[in-house]
Amino acid sequence: MHARIKLFAAAVGFAILTGCASVPMESPQADAALKTFASPPADQAGLYIYRDSFAGQGLKKTVTLDGKTIGETANRVYFHRLITPGLHKIGTESEFSDNVIDLVAAAGKNYYVRQSIKVGVFVGGAKLEIVPEDIGQAHLQKCTLAASQ
Repeated sequence: MHARIKLFAAAVGFAILTGCASVPMESPQADAALKTFASPPADQAGLYIYRDSFAGQGLKKTVTLDGKTIGETANRVYFHRLITPGLHKIGTESEFSDNVIDLVAAAGKNYYVRQSIKVGVFVGGAKLEIVPEDIGQAHLQKCTLAASQ
C-alpha cells in the first residue's frame, strides 16, 4: 500500500515538473520583429525576459518589472519591454518568496534575463540571471513572444 502511495506521489510530482503550461501569446509578426534584436531608441533600453528550462514545464511563474506584473511565463516563452536607463528590479515568483535581481540598464542596449525553474519542496522554485547577448539571442530563437498583462 505504501509503495503505491509513493509511486502515485512520484507520478504527480513528475507530471507537475514536466507537463505543459500555456499562456496567451502575441502574433507571429510581433515575435519575428523582436527577434531581429534591433537596437532600442537612443533614450531607452530593451529588455527580453525568457524561460527555456526543461524542468517545470507544467508550472506558470509570474514575472515583474519594478514591482509591476508583466505576465506569467511557461516554457519557451519570452516578454519584451522598452525600459528607461537606470536601475530596475526584475522579479519572479518562486516557491517561498519572490526572487529579485537588479539590472542597471544603459540607453541603446538590449538586455537578456533568463528565468529557470528549479526543483522545490512543494512546487518548483524559479531564479533569474542576466545572460550575455549572444546566449540570450540564441535561446530566444527557440521561444515565442507571450502577451503581457
